[in-house]
Amino acid sequence: MINPTLTLIERMQQGRLHDPFELLGPHPQPVGWQIRAWSPTATEVKLQGLHRMRRIEDTACFVVDLTEKQYQALPKHYRLDWLEADGSTHSMVSPYSFEPLLGELDLHLFAEGHHWQIYQHMGAILKQVDGIEGVQFAVWAPSAERVSVVGDFNGWHGLRHPMRCRGSSGVWELFIPGLQPGDNYKFEIRNNQTGSVFTKTDPYAKSMELRPHTASIITDTHYEWHDQAWLKQREDDDWAHKPINIYEVHLGSWQKDDQGNFLNYREIAHRMVEYVKWMGYTHIELLPITEHPFDGSWGYQTSGYYSPTRRFGSPDDFRYFVDHCHQNGIGVFLDWVPAHFPKDSFALARFDGSALYEHEDPRLGEHKDWGTYIFNFGRNEVRNFLIANALYWLKEFHLDGLRVDAVASMLYLDYSRNAGEWIPNIHGGRENLEAIAFMQQLNAEVHSQHPGTLVMAEESTSWPMVSRPTWMGGLGFSMKWNMGWMNDTLDYFEKDTIYRPYHHNQLTFSQIYAYSENFVMPLSHDEVVHMKGSLVNKMPGDTWQKMANFRLLMGYQLLNPGKKLLFMGCEFAPWNEWNEAEALPWHYVDQPMHRGAQLLVRDMNQLYKAQAALHQYDFDSKGFSWIDCHDHAQSILSFERHSDDETLVCVFNFTPVPRYGYRIGLPETGCYQEIVNSDSELYGGSNLGNAGQLHSEPQPWMNRPVSVEMTLPPLGFLVLKKV
Repeated sequence: MINPTLTLIERMQQGRLHDPFELLGPHPQPVGWQIRAWSPTATEVKLQGLHRMRRIEDTACFVVDLTEKQYQALPKHYRLDWLEADGSTHSMVSPYSFEPLLGELDLHLFAEGHHWQIYQHMGAILKQVDGIEGVQFAVWAPSAERVSVVGDFNGWHGLRHPMRCRGSSGVWELFIPGLQPGDNYKFEIRNNQTGSVFTKTDPYAKSMELRPHTASIITDTHYEWHDQAWLKQREDDDWAHKPINIYEVHLGSWQKDDQGNFLNYREIAHRMVEYVKWMGYTHIELLPITEHPFDGSWGYQTSGYYSPTRRFGSPDDFRYFVDHCHQNGIGVFLDWVPAHFPKDSFALARFDGSALYEHEDPRLGEHKDWGTYIFNFGRNEVRNFLIANALYWLKEFHLDGLRVDAVASMLYLDYSRNAGEWIPNIHGGRENLEAIAFMQQLNAEVHSQHPGTLVMAEESTSWPMVSRPTWMGGLGFSMKWNMGWMNDTLDYFEKDTIYRPYHHNQLTFSQIYAYSENFVMPLSHDEVVHMKGSLVNKMPGDTWQKMANFRLLMGYQLLNPGKKLLFMGCEFAPWNEWNEAEALPWHYVDQPMHRGAQLLVRDMNQLYKAQAALHQYDFDSKGFSWIDCHDHAQSILSFERHSDDETLVCVFNFTPVPRYGYRIGLPETGCYQEIVNSDSELYGGSNLGNAGQLHSEPQPWMNRPVSVEMTLPPLGFLVLKKV
């Protein structure tokens, strides 16, 4: 007759036992109880320091038989004491004396894809059970035959802490007493089809080791926030009619210490807030700081979606960064990457030996251009993982919003694919219906649970209603990056000024669609990398003309309707393009022309905040009107920006030729102050202008009741305000 216990022991030794609780822990016997433990490297094991346990044959299984009275005298969660071959002694409350901890409702909601606090249950959660401190581990791995917790605390031995499978949910869990914050761990998984065994980092890990190490880290937070006033005002903030001017930042290369090392989140917080406030930005947007193994990916190939990168400190250090920004009136956005993830073997890729988070079919599941996998948005648990992750960053780190990367790649099944390399949807179309539903659900939950937070789409096509509510049939984003404006504008500015008259429409075309979405006008990191050159180096002409063109570009961005974004360093017009491996070349700001460029950007930022005409109606046509958009021959544009109470006149000369006696129509009679002149000597210009003010003349012009003759500086712009 086959001994069932020996069969279980054999499967345990082979690492194939699906339910370790079948073998380990307390088990009733015909008379009394038997308690079993598995200790692969022990020479002697005792139960509660009293009962010596005997080894079963030549295995790692130790057992002791107890009478009913002896068993009832034991604590519910008994202690095991053991001696190692090296003479060291150890003690631990048995993990196999605990009942399941994950509730059926939690598992049900997760399987449905609607458990928005799932990160409070999955991963490694510090908790107290029946008065015993420890860590609850939980991981989703439905194609696993066995899952074990491995770490520093058990010698990374896969048979010390095999986990309990929670049935058809595919979730595995185990409570291990005595573990502490700072302990490293992973999950060892055996696939149920191939039998292959491998270790994986925890998808829900709240912290990870610094690359090149890849272990997950048990972590806890004791951070006390001081940004309650900021969060309160944010809830009812009328953000669409207020200034939003974003400083896009790569934390690893903004500044470094004197030895070229990364700064801590806390150090960066003080340096950056002081600078951002001085420059007049309203928000900081961080390139992804979710943990990633390769610096050169800039964070866009994420392996730890719930882990702030350890390059700059702990999760609480990052909380301090956000808190310090908020206390100083600066909002913080995070670049978030749900479109794809890397193929690193230690992370999400083929997590349980199957295509779990991604699609099996490469026509759906791979971005060959990027060498990454695509999330399977049709799987409930995957959508839950991502949406809960977005909510996690907003709730746990008080972030003010997310910029969603590569939205176009999610919307289209044939994105960057040739014929035959993609699979149509159920209607035969190219739209990714599952990804669309995911984004709509994401945005609905974010805006419902965290009022006042913003979600911005980097979407480069003409997909309709990206920033319209889901109840209208839109995707539900707060704003969309205006990639069309960016591409047209930079293409125009790169042209020699002699050719600009033939491309005047590149400056005017954006007004045709400017109010179809809530647009951000971005000049981002993508425009100053991969041999594209820095912004100033894109410009034609000699050094003076390049700098003047740069100032003109900055003014054109900040005076056009739409919220603003500029990548770090661009504000002082460095000649070299961005290199993530080096700190920004701050020495440029000591040179007069670069200092002038920086001061121009600073003054325009302050103007954008101070003048309601430049931000009240960023998304509404009543905030903008052309004065003249037809003077292509001289490459001159003029328009008005409006608020409820004021109007600003903006005039641009896109050639290096000064224009004397140039007549402009004005909205009303009076004296107009020249509140900005980009050709000011202060900014590195030639100081050509109108002595600070102009008086209207009773001559109708350009459909305006009055007009004025003015001097337009070369490659410059003027901003006029009636006083």
